[in-house]
Amino acid sequence: MTLQQEIRVSDELKTWLGKEAARHTSPPVSEADIRKCAIAVYWPEMPPRLYWDADYAEKTRYGGIVAPEVFNPFAWSIGIVSGAFLPDPISPILQRAGKGLNWLNGGNRDEFHAPMRPGDVITSVTSLDDVHTRQGGRFPMLFFTKKYVWTNHRGELVKVSRQTSIGVLGTP
Repeated sequence: MTLQQEIRVSDELKTWLGKEAARHTSPPVSEADIRKCAIAVYWPEMPPRLYWDADYAEKTRYGGIVAPEVFNPFAWSIGIVSGAFLPDPISPILQRAGKGLNWLNGGNRDEFHAPMRPGDVITSVTSLDDVHTRQGGRFPMLFFTKKYVWTNHRGELVKVSRQTSIGVLGTP
């Protein structure tokens, strides 16, 4: 069994490489949402004052309250766990391409830039960053990476996330 015979990257999927597939905009970030996130992240310890104490935060290099880097402005408002689960047209194509594959999480990479602040409106742009096949030790594999670029309403880069999934043909 050769890789080329078993798994192919469709032309339909290749057309999405590097193109904007979806754009979602959050409601304004609130201090209450930042506080809830900080409590959840640091539980059972007290979260750093930078995330909930306006007087303290004003005296820091940030000049006010900021959100923890892992804060997701989409999760609090629409009840989803990750920006990765926002709808996009690539997902159905990937599902068709990956039919019959066993899927593994290939990992996530996050780059954090400007902090999110109360009042920020975050825009997430989704694209297909990479798709390729590779022969594994025993089975062919399909790799795809989605990229999420978050910016705030001032045009500042907030976060770049890459989420990789691996489809394995056969039983690992």
